[in-house]
Amino acid sequence: MQNLRLATRYAKSLFDLAVEKGQVDIVYNDMLVLQAICNASPEFKRILDSPIIKADKKNSILEAVTNGKVSEMTTGFNKLMVKKGRESELSDIISAFIKEYKEYKGIKVLKLTTAVPVSDEIKKELVEKIQTQTPIKNIELQEIVNPDVIGGFVLQLDDMEIDTSIRSQFNKIKKQFLNNDFVYKLI
Repeated sequence: MQNLRLATRYAKSLFDLAVEKGQVDIVYNDMLVLQAICNASPEFKRILDSPIIKADKKNSILEAVTNGKVSEMTTGFNKLMVKKGRESELSDIISAFIKEYKEYKGIKVLKLTTAVPVSDEIKKELVEKIQTQTPIKNIELQEIVNPDVIGGFVLQLDDMEIDTSIRSQFNKIKKQFLNNDFVYKLI
C-alpha cells in the first residue's frame, strides 16, 4: 500500500456515508466487484495509475467497466476519486473499506494454508470447531494453496498462528543442526 493513511481516510468516509444511508452491504458488494476487476485486469490498474491519461477519459473507462455492476453511491465515489486525482489509490481504498466492513460486522478472517486444496467438509469442520472453542462466531475462511508447505497446514487468525507444516518442522531441525544441538547432547 502506497499511502495507507489516505486510503483509510477515504474508505472510512465512504463507509460512514454507506452506514448513514443504510447501504453498507450494497457498497461492500460494490467494493468486492471493484476488487475483482482490479485483480483480474492489471491493464485497468495501469490506466488508473497513469498520469498521462486525462481524468475525463479515466472517468469514462471507470463508468464503462462498472456500468450496471455497482450502485449509484459507488459510481459517485469513483467520480470523486478521479476528480480529486486519487484514482491510483482505488485498490488500497477498496482493501481499507473491506477491512472496515469486516470490523463493523465482527467478521474474522481465518487463513488456512495447505500444500493441496482441502475439501469443503474439512473447511466446514474447521470453522465449526473454532466457533465452538472461541467467542468468534463470524468467520470467513480464506484458503491458500502453497506447495512449499509440503504437508500439514498453517492456520492464522489475527496475530495467532498454528504451524504444523512439514516445512516448519524441517526448518526447526535445520536450526537445531546449525546450532549443534545434537552434538551437545552426545557429549
